[in-house]
Amino acid sequence: MHYRNLGQSGCKVSVLSLGSWLTLGGSVEQAVTNDLVATAFEHGINTFDTADIYARGAAESALGLALAPLRREHVVLATKAFWPMSEDVNDRGLSRKHLFESCHASLRRLRTDYIDLYQCHRPDPGTPCEETVRALEDLVRQGKILYWGVSVWSAEQIEEACAIADRTGGYRPISNQPEYSLLRREIEADIVPTCTRLGLGQIVWSPLAQGLLTGKYKGGVVPPGSRGADPLRNRFLQPLLVPDNLALAERVATAAGKLGVTPAQLALAWVLAQPGISSAIVGATRREQLLENLGAAELEVPADVLAQLGGLVPVS
Repeated sequence: MHYRNLGQSGCKVSVLSLGSWLTLGGSVEQAVTNDLVATAFEHGINTFDTADIYARGAAESALGLALAPLRREHVVLATKAFWPMSEDVNDRGLSRKHLFESCHASLRRLRTDYIDLYQCHRPDPGTPCEETVRALEDLVRQGKILYWGVSVWSAEQIEEACAIADRTGGYRPISNQPEYSLLRREIEADIVPTCTRLGLGQIVWSPLAQGLLTGKYKGGVVPPGSRGADPLRNRFLQPLLVPDNLALAERVATAAGKLGVTPAQLALAWVLAQPGISSAIVGATRREQLLENLGAAELEVPADVLAQLGGLVPVS
């Protein structure tokens, strides 16, 4: 496993992180969750990502149980807040009230005294950015979070947050969590350059395009037992199963075959080779899936293959 600084901070994260979206606390039982977390940690993954909204808190609870046997100081624990957690009008967004209450609830579910990376899951147009930035600053000063970051924010919104932090003598965000894969490269145009200039690293989600780039959906056929066959997890994959995307997955699989690696390993290695990437989040429902993905951390892809893959999809 390799480690990279998270943005310009001194915090080092594993190049692969274990995520919990659509898996932990939902489609994956606790015993399997325990095994996945232990396996990830044994193979060098130190970064675990979740969010309060995942399975309505159950993902955080499942992850908290699985992490309990590990030394807390050896783990980089990341979670998020923004989405509604109840019907209450204040139980959502990035207000001071919601961030404080959500942070405390996450601490309880995760069974920890502090969160390493607390992320704003989306921007909140209903709350002044200064209120959000200063609330997160207070959580840092109270020792409840160590760093904070954003997820799916625009370059302009990230600029604003950093400017407010600078003006008020607070801590800037150190990370952004966008979607990024060979199939989805929108962040390359302005978000990555902006974050690099301001000192934020990218912890990217869906680096395998909801599993499309694993090669398992050849010809658009959905195999039994896959994410595409699970009605609880396939709503994000189904729109991607179109001819152009399937052709891209075939090209990735062909290139992987020539290198003697799996399509998933090559697609992940391509992401990790791109500028500004601190870590890529992988999900798993089985140990075998996780072990396959872990192979990408040590994979050295020839420059010509990286360039070939990068040329398959134009940057929008």
